[in-house]
Amino acid sequence: MSCKLMIGVMLHLHEGGADEAMAKVRGLDLPSCQVGWPPFGSLETGEALRAAADAHDVTITTLWAALPGPAVWNFTEGPSTIGLVPGEWRAERVKALQAAAEVAGKIGVQSITTHCGFIPFWPGDRLYIETVAALKDVCAACQDNGVEFWYETGQETPITLLRTIQDVGYDKQGINLDPANLLMYGNGNPVDALDVFGQWVRGVHAKDGEYPTDGANLGVEKPMGEGRVNFPVLVPKLKSLGYCGALTIEREISGEQQIADIKRAIAILEPLC
Repeated sequence: MSCKLMIGVMLHLHEGGADEAMAKVRGLDLPSCQVGWPPFGSLETGEALRAAADAHDVTITTLWAALPGPAVWNFTEGPSTIGLVPGEWRAERVKALQAAAEVAGKIGVQSITTHCGFIPFWPGDRLYIETVAALKDVCAACQDNGVEFWYETGQETPITLLRTIQDVGYDKQGINLDPANLLMYGNGNPVDALDVFGQWVRGVHAKDGEYPTDGANLGVEKPMGEGRVNFPVLVPKLKSLGYCGALTIEREISGEQQIADIKRAIAILEPLC
């Protein structure tokens, strides 16, 4: 028998203090969230976040660890700026993820998550080999702190992500499936991608989007129900694979329209849970 899934929301601490952030989750009548975590965020910030989550009875499913340095979300500058693939920033970013893992472990959050970048398809590529080595260092820190490392989908193909997980080799790895990202980066249909890596999915961003229509820019994010993610097929397939985590709504705009789109997404997801 499949389990009932939680619905959550993605939020960032820079939008306000920890208490304000957790109050926003409860204001939407949701039980869980993922938290955008700043590079080298302090333990004191983490402890305040833990206290606020407990006070509002909110489950934090992951610290979504932002990385220091530039990140340009397109196809031309993205490969040299995003994640652990670019050599210039790799060492500093490994340290940031190790620090996030330490905070997550101390405040009782089960995982950290980030984009690893445009991981090369060919396993003999120097950048692939170096990225796998860096990920081993990150996953070792996660293991030492009793937390998991989740790969946010997007820049890499599904089979590249599966190969990377296998080559890194640690048990405490998982995937934070962003189905819209797979479409927006042109890397696959998320329903079909589950046939490749579905057993590794530990978290989900409930986000919608379109395929790219030119070679420079990503596809467009859309309000849920207006893009190409087939949630009525995706969610049951996740459940059939044993997924029992949260569906964390992410709408990458701000203001009143963001809240309206989140509420619309809740209405779409509730019958599927």
